Amino acid sequence: MGLILGMDLGSSSAKVVSLRNGDFEAPLRITTAGHGPDVNETLDTYMSHNGLTLGQIDRVMLTGVGSLSAPASIHGLPTQCVSEFVCDGLGARYLSGIDRMVVVSMGTGTTLVRVDGDTMTHIGGLAMGGGTLNGLSRLLLPHLSLDEVVALSREGDQRKVNLLIGDVCPVALENLPTYTTASLFGKIGRGEASESDLARALTWMVLETIGSGAVLSQSHEGGLRDFVLIGALTQLPVSDALFAMMEQLYGVRFHTPRHATYCTALGAALAAER
Repeated sequence: MGLILGMDLGSSSAKVVSLRNGDFEAPLRITTAGHGPDVNETLDTYMSHNGLTLGQIDRVMLTGVGSLSAPASIHGLPTQCVSEFVCDGLGARYLSGIDRMVVVSMGTGTTLVRVDGDTMTHIGGLAMGGGTLNGLSRLLLPHLSLDEVVALSREGDQRKVNLLIGDVCPVALENLPTYTTASLFGKIGRGEASESDLARALTWMVLETIGSGAVLSQSHEGGLRDFVLIGALTQLPVSDALFAMMEQLYGVRFHTPRHATYCTALGAALAAER
C-alpha cells in the first residue's frame, strides 16, 4: 500500500504529512509569499523535498481554508476534503493518546473541538491567535518583524507589563494566587517596560486569553479537564511556563504533543482510514 498524504492548506502556509500503514512521517511546512498555498505547487514541493514519485502516493486528503477550492484530483491522484474540526480531533487523539479532551487549535484565530472517542464536535472558538499577535506587534513594535518579536519575548518579563493580583492585594484571594493576572497590560504607564517586556507580554496575553477561554468552555458540570494544544502558537517561547501556571490555577491538564504544528494535516491523512 502506498502513502496517504494529509495537507492542511492555511491562508499563508501549508502543512503536509505522510501516513504509511498507520505510521506518521515526513512532516513539512511550506510557506507561500503573498498568497495562499496552491495545492499543485504544494504537492510538487513535498514530493521533491522527500524524493517521492506520484506512483508512491495513493491519495491526497485535504483540509483547511485552502481546500475549499481544491480540484477533485491533483496530477491524477484522487483528493478528498475533510472538515478541519474532524482533522483537529483525529490528529490530536493520535498524537496525545487521549480519547476525551478539548482540542485547542491555535492558528490565526482559535477553534475548540471536543473529542469523545470517535465523536468530534466543534464547540466554538476565540477571535484570538496568531493574527492578533501579528497585528498588535505591528502597532506596538512596528520596527520589528513577527519573528523578531517572538525571539525578543525570551528576554522579557510580562510582570512589568501585566497587573497581578499580588500588585493590588498582599495576600492571595479565594482561588486567585498572587501570581494570577489581574489585568493584561495593566501596568502600562506605571513604570518602564522594555521592548522585550512588551514582546513577552504580547505573546503571554494571546496564550493566556486562549487558555482561559478553553477552560471556561468546560466550566459546566461534566466538563472535560484535558486540553490538547495544537498549531504553530504552541512553539512560542512562553508557552510551557504559561500553561504550567494555568494548570495550577485551574486544576486542569494542558498537553502539547510532539509535532503539534502538524496535527491537523495528520488528522486529514487519518480520515482516509475511518
